Order: sequence, then C-alpha cells, then structure tokens
Amino acid sequence: MSVTQEDVLTALKDCYDPEIPVNIVDLGLIYGVKISPESAATAPDTRQDILIDMTLTAPGCPAHTQISQQVKDRLEQLPGVNSASVNVVWSPPWTPERLSTAARQKLGIE
Repeated sequence: MSVTQEDVLTALKDCYDPEIPVNIVDLGLIYGVKISPESAATAPDTRQDILIDMTLTAPGCPAHTQISQQVKDRLEQLPGVNSASVNVVWSPPWTPERLSTAARQKLGIE
C-alpha cells in the first residue's frame, strides 16, 4: 500500500512546536512533501522514503532539532515507510498568514 501526501499530513498533525498549542500542519510550517517512489502499488514490498520541506516560525528557533526529530519519528511509524528526512528551509519566510482557520481560532486570532 502506498503512502500518500494526505497520510503524511494527517500523521504530521500529531507534531507540535512545544511553545505553540497548534500542530505544525495548521501552523503552516510544512512547505513540501516528497514521497519516493511515488507509488508502491506495483511492488507491494516496496517501502517509501519521505522528504519534508518545512520551516519554523522564526530563524534560530531553539526547538528546531526537537521538532525535526518529532517529524522524522512520526513519519517512520507509518506502515510502508522506509525512512523520513526533514529539510528546514527559510524561504519563503513563515508569516502568520500561513495559519489555518483552525489555528487562528485556537490562538484567538479570529
């Protein structure tokens, strides 16, 4: 069974910045999900690798190592995943506009 981008994003909703009570997906920290091979349907024993491009709310965030490890550990628990890697990027910079509606409500912004 292939792992999909939706599977990945659902799993990442279990990951949090320790300073903010909102998951990293709703915070808008996930910039990209790459799954290879894209489909394991042709070879059921094929395990997939996942590469996550993500940012943090601020450069120099003291929790960046902890959050990256949390993402890697959570994704490697998914059935069919061989390994997960996290690439922290700073471009484009994160802004509060990336917050989901749910995050805005939880943080009292809307």
